[in-house]
Amino acid sequence: MIGDAVHCAPAQTPASRSAPARPPVPPRLTPYGLRCEHRRTPLGVGEPRPLLSWRLASARAGDDPVAYELEVGDWSSGRVEDPAAIGAVYGGPPLLPRTRYGWRVTVWARDGAAGSAESWFETGQDVWQASWIAHDPAAVAHMDPPTEGEQALSHHGLLPCPQLRTSFESTAGVTRARLLISAKGLYEARVNGHRVGDAELAPGWTDYRRRIQYQVHDVTPFLLDGENVLAATVADGWWSGFTGFDPRRPGYHYGRFPELIAELHLTFDDGSTRVVATGEGWRTGHGRVRYGDLLKGECHDARAETPGWDLPGFDDSSWRPAVVTGDDHSLLVASRDEPVRALGELLPISTVLVRPGVHLVDFGQNIAGRVRLAVRDQEPGRRVTVRHGETLDGEDRLHTANLRTADATDVLITAGGVEEVFEPRFTYHGFRYAEVSGLDRLDDIRAVVLHSDTPWTGTFDCSDPEVNRLHDNIGWGQRGNFVSVPTDCPQRDERLGWLADAQVFLPTACFNADVSGFFSKWMRDVVDAQSPEGGFSNVAPLLSGVADEGAPGWADAGVLVPWHLYRVYGDDRFLDVDSMVRWVDFVARHNPDLIWRHRTGPHFADWLAPGPATPREVLATAFFHRSAALTAEAARVRGRHGEAERLGALADRVRAAFVEAFVGDGGLVEGDTQTGYLLALAFDLLTPEQSRGAAARLAALVEESGPQTGFLGVNLLCPVLSAHGRDDLAHALLRRTDPPSWLYQVRHGATTVWERWDGVGAPSMNSFNHYAFGSIGEWLYSGVAGIDQAPGSVAFREVVIRPLPGDLSRACARYESARGLISVSWHNDAEGFRLETRIPPGATATVHLPGGDIRRVTSGDHIFELVRGDKA
Repeated sequence: MIGDAVHCAPAQTPASRSAPARPPVPPRLTPYGLRCEHRRTPLGVGEPRPLLSWRLASARAGDDPVAYELEVGDWSSGRVEDPAAIGAVYGGPPLLPRTRYGWRVTVWARDGAAGSAESWFETGQDVWQASWIAHDPAAVAHMDPPTEGEQALSHHGLLPCPQLRTSFESTAGVTRARLLISAKGLYEARVNGHRVGDAELAPGWTDYRRRIQYQVHDVTPFLLDGENVLAATVADGWWSGFTGFDPRRPGYHYGRFPELIAELHLTFDDGSTRVVATGEGWRTGHGRVRYGDLLKGECHDARAETPGWDLPGFDDSSWRPAVVTGDDHSLLVASRDEPVRALGELLPISTVLVRPGVHLVDFGQNIAGRVRLAVRDQEPGRRVTVRHGETLDGEDRLHTANLRTADATDVLITAGGVEEVFEPRFTYHGFRYAEVSGLDRLDDIRAVVLHSDTPWTGTFDCSDPEVNRLHDNIGWGQRGNFVSVPTDCPQRDERLGWLADAQVFLPTACFNADVSGFFSKWMRDVVDAQSPEGGFSNVAPLLSGVADEGAPGWADAGVLVPWHLYRVYGDDRFLDVDSMVRWVDFVARHNPDLIWRHRTGPHFADWLAPGPATPREVLATAFFHRSAALTAEAARVRGRHGEAERLGALADRVRAAFVEAFVGDGGLVEGDTQTGYLLALAFDLLTPEQSRGAAARLAALVEESGPQTGFLGVNLLCPVLSAHGRDDLAHALLRRTDPPSWLYQVRHGATTVWERWDGVGAPSMNSFNHYAFGSIGEWLYSGVAGIDQAPGSVAFREVVIRPLPGDLSRACARYESARGLISVSWHNDAEGFRLETRIPPGATATVHLPGGDIRRVTSGDHIFELVRGDKA
């Protein structure tokens, strides 16, 4: 992060709140934070014309760019006059496969000074030589390690995780080695005993019938002269394991058993090359991982360890030949996102012996991840069991009713005589507490935090510690639910990529972290799940054999998410206009009177709203208008002006139909619910006069009963109140402590955001890590701290600084936008109001001060002070 214009809360990290050291601000205009396809120095870029982007920083006020030049290898864009540019698409000759390209961007300021920065990326490949291979499942018996005096271990119908290996000779020095690898299931690769990369749960979840991502790893340091070994363990994962809440047996959704594909490309010091690929000649056996499943958990039998299986010299003559299952490469695509990684560790805050041999461990924070446990001085065959839960039943027992069919249980069978470290590799759980049974003492136990590696970009802090805790909870909920796809919850037998949860939370997620690459990948999943008729689904990736017609507010994420991503990151390729148009036309085709009442899927309405139900046709038609209007805007951005005019006219007709059908005198909306008014106001469905009446009625409803919105209204609640002059009421909601409220959860010990406002409900539908209600996080940044952008702005080209102090005495926020650092710090007391802000180069800002004073400023650091009784 560049610069330190204002003091603010440090970035929250899983391990602590300590801030990383920040480099000094460059004295003149300088690009930094270079990205290729929204990733830093990626290996295996599949886009033939990748986007190369940068941020800007300068210590000088008004030091704005006027032009740039992009150089990639021998190609140059030449000087391009564009003061708004923070990226450009490569326009040179076709890129070669598996090739590293250095690139450089030079940016010129108005006075002619120039700053430059360099980076690199490597391309992937389209043509593969490898075959898919697997262990023959017909040759595998279920292995239940017997433990004397105890019931045989359940395997849940899962097979042991195969180990696959091949050896090859290298007689010349290797100067470059790249491993391209993927799996139907999950993989962990090894070269000569070294683990390859740090990705977890790779290759991630996609609809494997449409796309399978592969990763590229630099393994050059691991190669030896002489014999070398390429090896991998594979597990069921989303491919053939238990996935979602459908109780069917594993293998129902995508496949029956995991498969591996890999190519190791070697370049030698004499210039020769070689490819070591999966196929005939590979050998397969089994080791310590008796099964690994995302929902059921993982079992290791340390007695079945095969020492040296991934090293040269291992005798694999007793292993079976791997089965070649196919040569289809058409679905393989390069990864678009950073993988899931282990991104922090938590030590216990308490460990209690609750029964002989049973310890209850509290890590103090609800997370998604796993437990790492050191086991010492145990006899062979000891069964150590780790169960996981978010909360407790009483004082010393895990609450597991909300897990449903997810066992969330990991098991180690000890080898004895040596210290063993047990850490599952092919599962993850949502938990704060772990119950460990089978050990007399716990010497070393930690919780390992897993989530997709989305670099954190936002920090927030204010004078109310409970609001700060709420912000932390929102961040932890984001981490725990951004695991390859944006899930709804990480603990129970669901963990699906629900579209509504993602679309309402996205504005908050974009402030907290750089989620551009993460959602670039997931939006491909969303389009993959679109029906031939044009209907988006409710979840993505779509599970095989599951009919899923999208509901209002859920399926509309296929339009709302890409539009918001475009506005935040400035990449118009997020706007897949074809899929967006197909969706809007689908709804229009089945609802010719423009009131959306037909083909509404399961119509979840305003999910989990505690108050009166918003009429379904009101809600659906409001989203129909929103999707039509934004699709028209997207078509205009992409130069498809004919479609923009057609869809804009459609949106106008839907608005008119909405008003005629649902809006009465004084702006009253049918149903008279908070969400009904929020949608009508936020989606621009009303005339100015109607809006005044609707806003007044909304405020009255909120004053009467507090928040009564569900998933589809909550993200609009405080922003809409603020936009209509009731930031006082928005602050009252923020700091309300009676249920329903955000701080009720905080005061009752929440460390993530709950699925339900009050945490009360049927245990089977009561997650304590569900981020939809955490969408208030956007307003903490844009409302309380005051960082926003103008309605027509893209990538924060036109910044709006509008702090809303309420009765807080201070707040500050830092946000690494796509253009550069935006920061705000304000103090409000009896003597006056002081605001400090930083605006990145290439942006301008409109600063709104208390009392109505408005200032226009350029980039740079600015300080404003208002003395009580004085306007300026």
